[in-house]
Amino acid sequence: MSEEKLMEKIKDITREAGKIMLTAVHPKVMEKGGHANFVTETDEKIQAFLIENLRTVLPEAAFLGEEDGQDVFTEKMSSGYCFVIDPIDGTSNFMFSYRPSVISVGLLKDGKPYMGVVYNPFENMMLHAVSGQGAFSNGERIMSSESPLSESLAVFGTSPYYDGFRDRTFALAKDLLPLCVDLRRSGSAAWDLCCVALGRCGLYFELWIQLWDYAAAALIAAEAGCTVTDLEGNPLTWDGPTPLICLSRGVKEIPDIFS
Repeated sequence: MSEEKLMEKIKDITREAGKIMLTAVHPKVMEKGGHANFVTETDEKIQAFLIENLRTVLPEAAFLGEEDGQDVFTEKMSSGYCFVIDPIDGTSNFMFSYRPSVISVGLLKDGKPYMGVVYNPFENMMLHAVSGQGAFSNGERIMSSESPLSESLAVFGTSPYYDGFRDRTFALAKDLLPLCVDLRRSGSAAWDLCCVALGRCGLYFELWIQLWDYAAAALIAAEAGCTVTDLEGNPLTWDGPTPLICLSRGVKEIPDIFS
């Protein structure tokens, strides 16, 4: 199957999964480990739908998903194909009808990012990228902003399920505020990364982010000209959680506050 056809099938399946999110009414909510770490029956339905349908497209692929106990990266996943799925990135937003909530589908090939799709069904925005071929939103090529940080919004995640990162996160946010126009937090890491890719923000950081949150969106951002690394400027390992920072084209280096 050609890359183009494979990507179109992944997008079509993800778009169909978005209909499950849009039509959900009062989904049952369950609590996982960590502060305010929830999963809804809609998360589980979307993940099951994605796995079932993506398996027909790429039968040899492994699957790593946030829900249903499929959330551990194994050595086997570092070779061949591996879909990395977040059925609803922004579950708390979804529960309270607060936007955004997105579906994230990344595809690794031999442990490296190969394809990424992030779909926001509430705005019908489909972002995608294939490694080395650029990033797109609803079929239109996108590039990150060339504005410096002082003329840009910055966005951050709070790693809310991990109490140990709270103090440093907000200390960094306090120090970052005077360096940019203002700060934002959407509640969806994948969407925050896409906002940097789209040129809406100049910088995103989070002290601990899971692979399913960044597998698709970090590739989209990189293909839009962003620099995506850990907080020390090292390349991402793509095998599990990591600190992460994403800089637009106009933000030339990691601000000193992160050192």
